[in-house]
Formats: sequence, C-alpha cells, structure tokens
Amino acid sequence: MTRRSCAIYATGIVCAHLLIVGIALVVAQVFQTMIHSRLKKEITLTEKSQVFESWKNPPPPVYMEYYFFNVTNPEVFLAGGKAAVKQIGPYTYREYRPRENVTFLENGTKIYALNPKTFVFVPEKSAGDPEVDIVRTVNIPFVAVMNEMNSYSFFLRTFVSMFINSLGVELFLTRTVHEVLWGFKDPLLSKIHNMKPEVDEYFGLMWKKNGTHEGEFVFHTGEENYLDYGKIDTWNGLRKMSWWSSNQSNMINGTDGAVFHPLINRNELLYIFAADLCRSIHLAYVEDVEVKGIQAYRFAPPSDVLMSPKDNPTNEGFCVPAGDCLGTGVLKVSVCREGAPIVVSFPHFYQADPMYINAVEGLNPNKEEHETYLDLQPTTGVPIRACKRAQLNVILKRVQGFPKTKFINETIFPIMFVNETATIDDDSASQMRTLLLIVTLVSNFPLLIVGMGIILLLVLVVLFCRNRQKKTVKDDTAYTQVSDKPDEPSETPANQPMRNGSYIAMSPVEAQKC
Repeated sequence: MTRRSCAIYATGIVCAHLLIVGIALVVAQVFQTMIHSRLKKEITLTEKSQVFESWKNPPPPVYMEYYFFNVTNPEVFLAGGKAAVKQIGPYTYREYRPRENVTFLENGTKIYALNPKTFVFVPEKSAGDPEVDIVRTVNIPFVAVMNEMNSYSFFLRTFVSMFINSLGVELFLTRTVHEVLWGFKDPLLSKIHNMKPEVDEYFGLMWKKNGTHEGEFVFHTGEENYLDYGKIDTWNGLRKMSWWSSNQSNMINGTDGAVFHPLINRNELLYIFAADLCRSIHLAYVEDVEVKGIQAYRFAPPSDVLMSPKDNPTNEGFCVPAGDCLGTGVLKVSVCREGAPIVVSFPHFYQADPMYINAVEGLNPNKEEHETYLDLQPTTGVPIRACKRAQLNVILKRVQGFPKTKFINETIFPIMFVNETATIDDDSASQMRTLLLIVTLVSNFPLLIVGMGIILLLVLVVLFCRNRQKKTVKDDTAYTQVSDKPDEPSETPANQPMRNGSYIAMSPVEAQKC
C-alpha cells in the first residue's frame, strides 16, 4: 500500500468518526444541556453565586426623571372649560438602591431583604433647578379633604368649605418643583394636624420616600427551582393583598423587576410586582434588540394590562368597589393610598381611552417616549436596559358644598410622570459579552466537530479524485501507441533484431555472453 493510499484511508476514518460523533452530540444536545444545567445552578441568590453581589449592590446607575404638567389656564377649567397643560422637565435624580438586612431563610431557599432608595439630584441631566422653577398644579391636599368629606352631610361639607376659603386655599397651587416633589408645610394640613395629630402637616409627592424602602420582601433564591429565582414569596408578610375585589387581582406575582430566571423564551409572560402600583403586572415579548453589543429580548406591558373590564374581564377585580370601573388605560390606586382619588396611567395617557387624552390640552402620547419596556438577555435573564414610565393623576369632579367645583367637568387630571431608566454599565457589558461568547462556543462545539468532519470529507474527495486521475495517466502512458503508421517491410541488417509491434525509442540491450 502506497503512502498516498494510507493518507486517504486515514482521512476517511477520521472524517467518519468526526461526523458520527458530531452529529450524535448535536442530536443529543449534550453540551447545550450541560451549559443550561450550569446556568441553573450558578444563577441563584446564594452567597457563592456570582450574581449575588450584583443583586445586593446593583452596578448599573438608575436615574429618575420627573416631568410635571404645568397648568396654564386654571380659570378656564374652573369655569367649565378644558384645562391646558405644558410639560416641564426633566428633573433628574440618581437613585441608589442597595439591599440591606439580607438574611437567608429556610436552608438558603429564601432570602429576606430591605431595599431602601436614596435620590441625589443630577443637574447636568436636568432641564432646570427644582428649587427655582415654579409649577402650577392641582392642590392634592384640598382634593383629599373634599374626597374625605364626600360621605358627610351637605351642611358639614359647606362648613368645611367656608373654613378652607378663610385660609385662602384654592383648587390649584403654585410652588417650586422641589416643594411639590419632596414636601412643604401645607396650611390646610397644618390646621387638620392641630385637631388630628396623626395627620402629617407636610405634603409632597415623594415626601418621606428619600432614604426609605417600599416594604419587607422575602424572595425565592432559585435553589430549589431555577424558575423561582428572584420571585417574591411575601411582601410585608403577605402572600396576597386584600385591597382589590378578586383573588386573582390580589395575587403577588413575579419578581420586583431587578432579576429574572435564566433561559427566557419569547413565548412566556414575565410578571413584576410593583409596590407603588399596589398590583402585579405582566410583560410580553415585543422584539429582539441589541444593547452595547448584547442581544436581548424586549418585553413590555401589553395593552390588556390596563384595559377596560368590558374588553378584558380579568381586570374586573381592580374595580373597587366592585363594578366601579374606569376606562381603558387608567387604574385607581386610592384603595391602597389613603387620601385623594389617585389614578395611575402611562405618560400622556399612552394606550388609554382617547376621552382621557382629549379632556386635557397639551397631551401627546407616543410609543418612543412613553412606553414601559424591559430588555433582557435571554440566556442569563439579566436586565440589560429598563425603562419604567408611570404617570400620577387625580380625579377632579364636582362636590356639593364646595362652590369652587361648581362648574368643573369631571376630569382625570395629570400631575406628573416619572421615567425610571437603567442601562448596563460598560464593565458589566464587557463581562457579559465574554460570558456569552464562552457559552456560544461551548454550546456550538458539536457543530464545530461536524464542520471539521465536512472539511475532511471534502479533502478526502479531492485526494480520491487526484489518486484516480494519476492512475489513469499512468495506464495511458504504458499502452498508448507512439506511431500509428502500419508496419512496412524493410531491409534489416543482419546484426539488428526484428522489432515486433510499435517501436519505442529505447536503445537495444545486447545479451550478455556467459
């Protein structure tokens, strides 16, 4: 056997082994299963886990952008006309949210933590100075008092109205952005505080929320089931709420939005419990996106989340009392927030019934600026970019006994909206890209083996063809006639032997004499 034949046989044997082994590994998904099993074990809220520290102290900076609706025609609205507003902002604050008092429970399967939030003003990302800029908006303490007095007699309401008038309190107030946001001493609340000390005399949309937490959380670590990673077990000791009118609406589902289980697919719904909304919401897959070179799935609340119970009967449980429902795109949360009739929506009433948008001039809802979304890396479940947008509104309507509301049309009046954003930092993004590269290479290793087998198969074909071609050339050289002329009789010298067949130009060799 020649050296060339040995090379062909060896190449064929190696090629066959590579193809068989590679295809078997691809079909069995051995490496992919191994990677997925590793991810399920590593991505847990345990002290040995690589994600534990980033869960305790999230590295990506979180920014809170506050936008206010400045009322430009209060007199027209009080006279029965349509209110006009002009958006001002943003006033941006850096949010710090470390986990504190972290304690493992039930053999490490659950974890207790507080999540206090601290806000620091960022001038370079803001449109103005909140301590200087003035905003005219609804006097929420006044509305809260009217709402509280609505169940009392007409005569008592009239007396309270006269008392409020004597204080010079109006339905709209003018304050600095900082006062409306972080609090000021309200003259009406101060009088009530003198009679009822438990009533705070200060008011602000974020009053007492700087440096405080939203409650005590117990999370699943994912140690028992990776699908439970980061899910809320209890909130303030509760596994379900009691404010809403159905068991489904009172359920505490999902995570707090900071983490999600690994190996996310496009067909699943992700649940988030929003303590500030007093409910859980779900997000559905929208599209594939790329953030800092990282492929991600975008999830966003579908339109049915705040859809009217007429169109989505599962939302009937959010009507309190039962049957008292608002339209599409708004949710009354005053059941869990004592005081004024507070309503939440997406900014500018995005995805809401047009009647809410048309009731106020100056609103312009659009997807790019007002949609809430979450970009998740599907393999690890890590949020790459998040944008949570919510608007605070108050219901204004006529209240008998309060002449200031005599002519106004019932309106869900926009106060402000917040844009909470976070994007993975560059260092974390670089680490994520490296991790995903390793995962991709290991997961696709069987395909690499198959590819090498195919390459060797091509080499084998080339070697085989060249070997056949050389054999053909050798045979042609041995048997092809040099001259096609017929033999002609000729005089042959006595000392020359006769030649049979074709003449090949070789010198005759004389026989050696013994």
